[in-house]
Amino acid sequence: MFACRTSLLTYGRSQINPQRSLRARQSILFQLLSTLAILEQREGQLNKNSLSAVTAAHRLGGSITGFIAGSNVKPMAEEAAKVQGVEQIIVVENGSYDKGLPENYAPMLAENIKKGNFTHIIAGHTAFGKNLMPRLAALLDVQQVSDITEIRSEDTFVRPIYAGNAILTVQSTDPIKIITIRGTAFAPAEIADGSAGLADGTDPNHPISTEWLSEDLAASDRPDLATASKVVSGGRGLKSKEQFDKLIPPLADALGAAIGASRAAVDSGFADNSLQVGQTGKNVAPQLYLCAGISGAIQHLAGMKDSKVIACINKDGDAPIFQVADVGLVGDLFEKVPELTEKLKQ
Repeated sequence: MFACRTSLLTYGRSQINPQRSLRARQSILFQLLSTLAILEQREGQLNKNSLSAVTAAHRLGGSITGFIAGSNVKPMAEEAAKVQGVEQIIVVENGSYDKGLPENYAPMLAENIKKGNFTHIIAGHTAFGKNLMPRLAALLDVQQVSDITEIRSEDTFVRPIYAGNAILTVQSTDPIKIITIRGTAFAPAEIADGSAGLADGTDPNHPISTEWLSEDLAASDRPDLATASKVVSGGRGLKSKEQFDKLIPPLADALGAAIGASRAAVDSGFADNSLQVGQTGKNVAPQLYLCAGISGAIQHLAGMKDSKVIACINKDGDAPIFQVADVGLVGDLFEKVPELTEKLKQ
């Protein structure tokens, strides 16, 4: 056993500083990292939340490239090119990629990844990302790391499991890391005065047997649930769709908030499936999360526990929701919600 009282090791005439050597290795690794951030678009609009992938890429280090595909996507690519730290935006102009069908999008993306020698591929843990990335991982013969909330190093990531009751640290040895990120854990990168260049991507244009037929979307003037700064949610305690529609929308309008619902409320037909908050619904992290008639099942808490301020109204003072709430009101929601709505309007 050798004891060394200084951080300077001497061998012959050479001197090695361990800390300097570590920094040199980190610098080399930083230069080797190359991340591709997948940007979502819909009907000519860049999904700003997909810029969270760029934020995650910044935490990895190394070069950052954006990727966008679809019809008439150049204006969106130019918008994304203004994000600081992005070196290049790869653009594939083809209307067959507009809907993000993984059957043709994933093979096309795999071709561009191989051509660019990227070490990390990042997308949001959204419907788009969850549809695309598993197929991409299979094509590249690597394992996906899903729904991460923290980046420890270039190969180590943190993700919640068991409805957020346990935190798992995952280390990947795959040469290409396929990652989806939880949007509430990484703020979208700001569009500022960056000057990334645009480059045409590879488009193999593989024929597929899948065809997009139609979609039915519920239009609303309210803020989008996933990105709203305020959310008002209702649960099974509202007892019926009539009571949900009578009490929750006026309260949300008074606050300028989006509307959410527990799974129990959705399963009971009180609210549309698109409004579900929780483990099997949407993850939200607004400045204010106000809920009424929600007991606080762990599956629901998994989708909203990152909210900055949690307020609740429930007649059961022992309901689990009070254990995570910053502000709680014990009372009959059929009396308290209309009263609160009127005071907010005033």
